[in-house]
Amino acid sequence: MRRLRLLVLTHEDLVPPDSLSGYDPKEILRWKKEYDVTHGLRELGHDVRVIGVSHELRPIRVAIEEFRPHLVFHLLMEFQDVAVYQAHIVSYLELLRVPYAGCNPRGLLIARDKALSKKIFRYHRIPAPAFTVFRHGRAIRVPHGLGYPRIVKSVDEEASLGIAQASVVDDEERLRERVAFVHRRLGSDAIAEQYIQGRELTISVLGNERLQTFPVWELFFDNLPPGSKPIATERAKWDRAYQLRAGIGTGPAEDLPDTLARHISKVAKRTYRALGLTGYARIDLRLSEDGRVWVLEANPNPDLRSEEDFAAAADEAGIAYPELLQRIVNLGIRHRSPWKTE
Repeated sequence: MRRLRLLVLTHEDLVPPDSLSGYDPKEILRWKKEYDVTHGLRELGHDVRVIGVSHELRPIRVAIEEFRPHLVFHLLMEFQDVAVYQAHIVSYLELLRVPYAGCNPRGLLIARDKALSKKIFRYHRIPAPAFTVFRHGRAIRVPHGLGYPRIVKSVDEEASLGIAQASVVDDEERLRERVAFVHRRLGSDAIAEQYIQGRELTISVLGNERLQTFPVWELFFDNLPPGSKPIATERAKWDRAYQLRAGIGTGPAEDLPDTLARHISKVAKRTYRALGLTGYARIDLRLSEDGRVWVLEANPNPDLRSEEDFAAAADEAGIAYPELLQRIVNLGIRHRSPWKTE
């Protein structure tokens, strides 16, 4: 394997230390993804440099001119404190003609917009919940005859930000309250999707043109408080104490027939291609009580912590963490960016 110069790009507050020693678990959780990726790439023998950025593009250009990386491993989730600007950083790398790991900018923008992606799903006949969008800064007008229950969330935020048990609403009054909450707290448009009662599943996809899926993963809820819905709330995703109390964990989907697992894989690949994704992604789904598969959204560049779902599913498929990182690097180098076709 060739030794490469790899530039890891992350937020300035998330540049990882050289060791985990001396840090408490809450501190480590903030930059564990950056630590795992950086150390995993070094374990492979690559020359790795990390740069943290926040509001200026110039440090990126200077680092590329000085280090001349073979590839940038892009881990930024936002830029200038704006989540959708993540895609523009990848566009900037395209303009600098530097290969990068992860999804292309168009795929990032399309997948991040939950409403736009669902319109694409509808065109490609990919099963997805019905939805209504409520624009930030406009009066909340609820369409006549809107069905319930609905789950209300931000159109473009990730990591379950703003999602709580109160996000599932059963009438217009609660819908209005939750939409107003999303507008106020997150400052984004809100989307009210048809709530699908059933199992919370994900499936990871790796590839550019030729795609590989990993085993179907499930979010388990073994001890939820009475009346709680089995959904991936912000608290369920990030609050470790709550996870332990509520028996929340993830792992291979249980008692899933092979035919259904293959169907989910096919749906995931169709979703990935319909959105024009590259590199790697996680597709979030619901399996309804009548056995139907519903695509909720696609998450390009999902969490790459070594213990998180993407890496855990890859390990279940026989791909150890360092090998997974190397495959992502190889896909980035091979990706046919527009500047490579000139």
